[in-house]
Amino acid sequence: MINHNEVAAVRPLTLAWVSRHLKVGEWIVKTEALHGGITAEMRRLTIGTRDGGTRDLVLRTFVDPFYVERAEDGLNREADALALLTGTGVPAPGLAAVDPTAEHCEYPSLLMTHLEGRTFLDDEGLETRVALLARQLVAIHAVRPAERPREYVALTTAGTVVIPKGADAAAWYAAINVIRRPPPRYEGRFLHRDFQPGNVLFDMPPAGLAGARITGVVDWAAASWGPADLDVAHCSVNLALLHGPAWGLRFPEAYEEAGGVLATDANERLYWQVRDGLASSEEVQQVSQPWREAGRTDLTTRTVEERLDAYVTALMDTLD
Repeated sequence: MINHNEVAAVRPLTLAWVSRHLKVGEWIVKTEALHGGITAEMRRLTIGTRDGGTRDLVLRTFVDPFYVERAEDGLNREADALALLTGTGVPAPGLAAVDPTAEHCEYPSLLMTHLEGRTFLDDEGLETRVALLARQLVAIHAVRPAERPREYVALTTAGTVVIPKGADAAAWYAAINVIRRPPPRYEGRFLHRDFQPGNVLFDMPPAGLAGARITGVVDWAAASWGPADLDVAHCSVNLALLHGPAWGLRFPEAYEEAGGVLATDANERLYWQVRDGLASSEEVQQVSQPWREAGRTDLTTRTVEERLDAYVTALMDTLD
């Protein structure tokens, strides 16, 4: 039976657009809001099939005016990335349809296949997950697109860094001076650009961790071309904020243990680590709220600020 209240939660034009991209004889049975997204509304759509079964799709819709203005670029990047990754072995969603300029929908939207698994943001099983994250990121960086995506976009500048209250000012000013330098030269790689635990789905068997595996990597809207160090740095700072600075420092080692290659010069590595670490200073509240909504109520804005300060300070201590 169709749950009309749930289906009605999808806006009429978007509902019609989705329906046009279903197979003959399929229909939308129900919708379910997915939580954890920062920039877009996410909904899981259960689709009824002709054989009496169901399959699931995911609808990504940008509704906030700030993100609507930037949606065309992000959705085109995501659509291109999903098409590129088909058949590569990287567990990304399959592209079903995209309307980046809201020509057919109320808001810019993308329709894709649903992947099994879920995100894990707690500390239990973290060592196993870090190793899996590292191996997955190495596999992403091994993808060789026939046409390169756009160059990466830096997420911060020396003038936009927000120094947390009570932070080690000397360490932060030294870190800011690091990113005043020109970016180091690098060998380009295909980047996810937002690779972090919140965008990775896992199957974690309850009986133990031996069968743990990654089932999906989602949110490819920032897919770019740039240094592997930048993707590693982004995952590192997220691990530091979620689980403590030591895990942020550990991730580059795990990446290399998995076969990944980072900059050989310590100062070049530091540049990318610091750049992404400082970028997080501008969005501490924005990233910590979804984590709390996902169950990490211990991650108050203040706690995350303190962890960021400790992580940036630890990075700068490597210069000694």
